[in-house]
Formats: sequence, C-alpha cells, structure tokens
Amino acid sequence: MAAVASPVECCAPLGARSLDEEQALATAELFKALGDPARVRIVNLLATSGEPVCACELYEPLGLSQPTVSHHLKRLTDAGLLEREQRGKWAYFSLKRDAVEMLAAVADLKGVCC
Repeated sequence: MAAVASPVECCAPLGARSLDEEQALATAELFKALGDPARVRIVNLLATSGEPVCACELYEPLGLSQPTVSHHLKRLTDAGLLEREQRGKWAYFSLKRDAVEMLAAVADLKGVCC
C-alpha cells in the first residue's frame, strides 16, 4: 500500500498560473491545519526554539490540557508540518525544514497580486 502524501507535499503556490483540483485541496488542507490559533502558536513556539520541544513543554505556554495539545500536534504532524521524535515516553516535535520552505512558497504572492 502506497503512503498517502501529506498536504504540504501536494500543495502548490497560490501565485501559480493555475491549480488543479488535487493541488487546491491539498493547499486548503494545509491552511485548515493552520486555521486554529493554538496550532499557529505551536508553529511559532517550535519555529523560535533551537531544538525539538517536548509536548509536555507546550501545555503551560498554550494554557491547554495535554489531550488538546496532543490533538493539535497530531493535526500539524498529519499535515506534514512537524516531525515527531519519540524519546522514551516523551514525544518531541520540531518543524520540518522542507515544510517551512513549502509553506513560505505557498503563501508568496509577491509580484502576482494587485
């Protein structure tokens, strides 16, 4: 069985000449993954950390319970934005470098708009 590609692997820049249905759907899924303020804050916290962050270190800054943080981390991981590393009983998360570059390219509308 072939692995299903994450939205970040299939999306296309919004400034592309045109998007096919699959690219538009994948791009929408990526934005849906970022469509919650807690998930945006998680991306921000990981982007400003110099190393992977334990999920347990996110509860207090986000003011959210462990199950809620885990849900948001899963959504971001499934979207292809995060890498998850298991260290004993703890899970550590970091941003995928290629996903960050793709996200920047998707949102880049300079020279296309207005």
